Amino acid sequence: MKLKGLRGAGLISVWLSGFLLIALSFYGTLLLSPSLNNLSFPRESSTAPRITIFTALHSSSSSLNSQAIHSWLALSPQVTAVLFTQHNNNSSSFTDTFGSRLLLDSTIDFTFLGTPFLHSMLARTEAYVSDIAVLIDPHTILLPDFISALNHAHELDRDWLLVSSSVNIPHFPFHWDETGRFWRHQDNGKRVRFGELQKMISQLNSSEGGGSNMIMAWNNNVDSLLHCGVLPPFLYQRGTHNQWIVNEALSCKRRFVFDATSTISSVSIGGNAENKYGSRNWEYKGNSHLGKLYGSLSKSNTLPKLLKCNKRYVFDTASDGLNVGFRRRDKISACISRSKSRSFLKLDPVQKDQEALQPLKFPYDLESLLPLVADENRTVVLSVAGFSYKDMLMSWVCRARRLAVPNFLVCALDEETYQFAILQGLPVFFDPHAPKNISFNDCHFGSKCFQRVTKVKSRTVLKILKMGYNVLLSDVDVYWFRNPLPLLHSFGPSVLVAQSDEYNTTVPINRPRRLNSGFYFARSDEPTIAAMEKVVKHAATSGLSEQPSFYDTLCGEGGVHRVGDDRCVEPETNLTVHFLNRDLFPNGAYGDLWLKEDVRAECEKKHCYVLHNNWISGRLKKLERQMMKGLWDYDASMRMCV
Repeated sequence: MKLKGLRGAGLISVWLSGFLLIALSFYGTLLLSPSLNNLSFPRESSTAPRITIFTALHSSSSSLNSQAIHSWLALSPQVTAVLFTQHNNNSSSFTDTFGSRLLLDSTIDFTFLGTPFLHSMLARTEAYVSDIAVLIDPHTILLPDFISALNHAHELDRDWLLVSSSVNIPHFPFHWDETGRFWRHQDNGKRVRFGELQKMISQLNSSEGGGSNMIMAWNNNVDSLLHCGVLPPFLYQRGTHNQWIVNEALSCKRRFVFDATSTISSVSIGGNAENKYGSRNWEYKGNSHLGKLYGSLSKSNTLPKLLKCNKRYVFDTASDGLNVGFRRRDKISACISRSKSRSFLKLDPVQKDQEALQPLKFPYDLESLLPLVADENRTVVLSVAGFSYKDMLMSWVCRARRLAVPNFLVCALDEETYQFAILQGLPVFFDPHAPKNISFNDCHFGSKCFQRVTKVKSRTVLKILKMGYNVLLSDVDVYWFRNPLPLLHSFGPSVLVAQSDEYNTTVPINRPRRLNSGFYFARSDEPTIAAMEKVVKHAATSGLSEQPSFYDTLCGEGGVHRVGDDRCVEPETNLTVHFLNRDLFPNGAYGDLWLKEDVRAECEKKHCYVLHNNWISGRLKKLERQMMKGLWDYDASMRMCV
């Protein structure tokens, strides 16, 4: 009997051991399953993630949707919002309303029409400390399930990029109550539960087929880029860039990219951006142009989808299905089947066809640009550049933006510069009468190329003066420390103010042919226009550049019309030419400033307004000197101001 009992106990022990091994094997199979449900093991997290929501306000937008900001900040105390604006003072009322959790940032780049640059926005997000960064349309309202989805993504043990599509609706019939904690119906004031809002958005999503406004969120890991390569200068909310970023992130394979549209309830008020800014379709064409020029080859991709089934988040793909435990398979499979009927993010591939690219057509010419960019004094700052000087042009533009001088205008000498400037968001026009075949490296002072190019400047200035606008002509190699316009305006009418090219400190600054035609201010009045006509006429018959024509016409050959040490008076028009103080407006040879170890400090001691990078031969030497001395404000590799 004892033997039988021992045998029975042994059999039971073997049976229990076998059952335990089967259970462990089954559990191990679940852990090793290739399903996206177990793509990443959760990591321990003791605190809620810090979330920073970024958006940008176009200068053409009349107002920011306060409901949207309310919805963001109500999600969690860990949420902070950053609003990129062109002018902080215009948006300060928002910070008064929402307090310290809404920050204003005016350090990014905008086009001359006030459209933000996406690459500048994304670069700036890196300056903020947070666990999760979110990029969103300023009119998108978020509901609490957004935080739940982010919390789940935050637990993934790898870098990730979440994308979600928002439903576009013309009007949101709810408002926040006085406490800022609940939504209420606008018609009857009744409190609306989250489930009701979620159901409404889900129904809209099914009927409308999703929206074109995309939410993007990613873990803010400084060691992992959002995508590989350099982001082109896309215009924010002007199409193409969302698909481009997703495609590049997938190609890069550094982040797990997934679609969370099914689990995030959001609506964008007022329709999509293309409907709002349809009159500026050239901006959309510019983004499409960039998408075709840059990045890896694009293909149609089906993103893994984040679903919520039986209060549990799971991932699913159309190709792999889902592999789960036997008891849960039927319920979750049914949930997934229902989810497939919902609308998800639609990602069209960005076509790569550089050969089929057509030149961009800018809907502005000189006449239409002037009223857009001129300041309250009807003054514009004009610069003229060819393609060989495009980087120096952009450094000059960035400096103007830094000094809050928005009334600049660019005359492109060639088609390449014109196309480049359009994509950089500059107010540019093309001079069809500019000389052809401009040398790339051999167009420095004294060269035949230089002589032909400079005459474009005086012709263009005269044209603008006749249209009724004052002009400050500034070459792109003039570095600005301060805005000189208030001082230049103070000289009054019938005075042309110009930089002196004299470097000798012991002689008058108005000596013969020492008027620098690379920096001067001309008013739109009768004496100035008449004098400029004489300059242009003289230059047209001269075998030299326009610079000698300025002096010989306005001050007389040999300086016979000089008055004192710093002026000339043209006798026929009675125009006064005032040569600017060289300590305030030094040329490239004055005081050996460019030879100083710290050029900026030396100029600040003198209270310089500008410093001309002339009196040096050769484009490359000029570029090198300005960069080496730290007077450079543009990153050509990133195509943005620094």
